[in-house]
Amino acid sequence: MPPPKQEKLSPTELTRYSRHILLEQIGVEGQQKLKAAKALVIGAGGLGSPVALYLAAAGVGTIGLADFDKVELHNLQRQILHGNSDVDRKKTESAKEALSEINPLITVNLHPEGIQPDNAVELFSQYDIVIDGTDNFSTRYLNNDAAYFAGKPLVYGSIFKFEGQASFFDSSSDGPCYRCLFPEPPPPGSVPSCGEAGVMGALCGIVGSIQAMETIKHLTGTGETLTGQLLFIDTLNIEFKKLKLKKDPSCPLCGLHPKYKTIEARNYAELCETKSDPKITSKPDKENMSDLPIEINVLQTKELMDSEDVLLLDVRENFERDISKIEQSLHIPMGEIPNRTEELPKDKKILVHCHHGGRSARVVQFLQQQGFSTVSNVAGGIDAWSTQIDSSLPRY
Repeated sequence: MPPPKQEKLSPTELTRYSRHILLEQIGVEGQQKLKAAKALVIGAGGLGSPVALYLAAAGVGTIGLADFDKVELHNLQRQILHGNSDVDRKKTESAKEALSEINPLITVNLHPEGIQPDNAVELFSQYDIVIDGTDNFSTRYLNNDAAYFAGKPLVYGSIFKFEGQASFFDSSSDGPCYRCLFPEPPPPGSVPSCGEAGVMGALCGIVGSIQAMETIKHLTGTGETLTGQLLFIDTLNIEFKKLKLKKDPSCPLCGLHPKYKTIEARNYAELCETKSDPKITSKPDKENMSDLPIEINVLQTKELMDSEDVLLLDVRENFERDISKIEQSLHIPMGEIPNRTEELPKDKKILVHCHHGGRSARVVQFLQQQGFSTVSNVAGGIDAWSTQIDSSLPRY
């Protein structure tokens, strides 16, 4: 059966997309394919911003935006879909306005609930292609698995400090998936997030633009995608390298004997950062401090801080403390801890916090090895403290 006839382009569309149409690899037919296409962008942040902007400008007829977050001031360094007046607005709403201004001829569907295990496969099935603009391992693995089960190509991108990666995972071409490259997530706290390590804003534009280009090539059938290849980008030295990827027969998802056969929520718990749980089933026992667990949330921390037997240790960097701090805390940056352990009392309960909980978890492990028996990690760090205890503290 021949493919359905593409809808004709209007005179306005012919004018708007004329520079595309002049390209012999695109032409009118390619532009019609873009008009008929549906692309889902997951995350309206650092990567999702340039992806969505370029897909909208290119004339992709329907763009879905999945993001549950709100715009915050620290987003504006790299998330170019949003402006200063959008702070505290839902990212999906802010993004839709920006995309409609770029191109009022397209349709923008909002999915403000974000991507969840119970909706991912069904949602992906409604689109022709999925672009991953997320920044955490749990959602990244969920996106990969859901795209595989939905039979949809997934455009992968990631960023870290000055470096980026991009690839194109397409099970329909019998190519590798993300789990062929990284079968399982790294241990909790072993890899710092962008919120802890930092990221160059312009890097997001480079990687996001590559993701947009991969999407357009696939939708128009032009050129070769990064299927079976992983692109490394080093912006400090301006180096681009490609690594060949092969489908792994032992892959836990697409291999010969898959471990993951359905989407189950327990497989996608938060893995790259320690998050706090706002619910407390019982108050901390101030009389028996040794019974405290290796990790407590910020509400439990607040309960304990009026005790003379408790020390709150802040292991963030100096500039972070200049942004926001808990006044009662002792500050020793993580890198200085090995040389300053003598400043820490072994007869007190030490509660360690950082930005989100990753660095502090590593400090807790180190201090235990040094003989500190009563030390706990503050899950969620000062970010959770700001959202649950003291909203006057700036988030970053």
